[in-house]
Amino acid sequence: MIEGRGITRTFTGRGDRVVRALRGVDFTIPSGGAVSFIGESGCGKTTLGRILAGLETYDSGELLVDGVDLGSLKRRDREAQFRRIQLIHQDPYSALNPTRTVEATLRDPLRLRAAQTGRSSAWIDERAQELLALVGLDPGYVLPRYPHQLSGGMRQRVVIARALTVDPEVLVADEAVSMIDVSLRLGILGLLRDLRERLGVSVLFITHDVATARYVGAEGELYVIYRGMVIERGAVETVLADPVHPYTQCLLSAIPVLHGLEQPGADRLDPTEPRDERAEPTGCLFQPRCPFATEKCTAERPPLGPLGGTPQDHACWYPQSRHVVATPL
Repeated sequence: MIEGRGITRTFTGRGDRVVRALRGVDFTIPSGGAVSFIGESGCGKTTLGRILAGLETYDSGELLVDGVDLGSLKRRDREAQFRRIQLIHQDPYSALNPTRTVEATLRDPLRLRAAQTGRSSAWIDERAQELLALVGLDPGYVLPRYPHQLSGGMRQRVVIARALTVDPEVLVADEAVSMIDVSLRLGILGLLRDLRERLGVSVLFITHDVATARYVGAEGELYVIYRGMVIERGAVETVLADPVHPYTQCLLSAIPVLHGLEQPGADRLDPTEPRDERAEPTGCLFQPRCPFATEKCTAERPPLGPLGGTPQDHACWYPQSRHVVATPL
């Protein structure tokens, strides 16, 4: 349904500092499918999500929806396409207006929807109750309340219900559970999977948590992104079970495991240096931190592809056999 081709985005900060948030990212989101982007903070995954939701522009590349390049459309037509893609914000505490009840929050987009489709005001009330029930909330209890009267998990469900008011075809969940208590996270993750199955919506899940990406993106594609570049891509289970890029292995190595559950012969893999985005490597972006880097890694940047006959695509001259064998929680 959605295809990105060579999407780039560069920001300029103080002192003419240049931050390359995205470096020619290619991706595909199938209709009704799930795609996950994982990586450490500052890798560009949130910028990509904002571009998809129409909240951020991109410098170059193509963003196609059903084969139509959004860059070639007039503003009104482009906004209509972006309406099909809704963003679920990371922070449910700041995503809702504290001075408005849940009923008022849902009624405004539903009122616009009713005007576009010629529906009655009675439909607005019915639809608001239906959406809250769909996300697992009691409409009678939630509708008259203000955000501060709800728990964090309930607020996040309200945010999801608001995103559904325009009948989107794609949900972009940007760290959708990072601000929620651990005990409530599984409920939100299960809701996203349920919406994908029941409504047929596509889900782009953005996270730094490997375990949640594995749960929400089951049977989908996993993209590992580093400094704005996709460095490993493939089926979720394939990438997590047998990662070949050292950076992916470092991410998995950071997952805590219970004592005694480590597999025999497991070796932790840690970056050799902290990340320094002020320097721009001439070769592989990860080579300054990679424990396996060679002169070739320093001189030439590897392309993304099935180098070495691996089942997943990766950007590494020397794909490694798995050094990290801790099973994701």
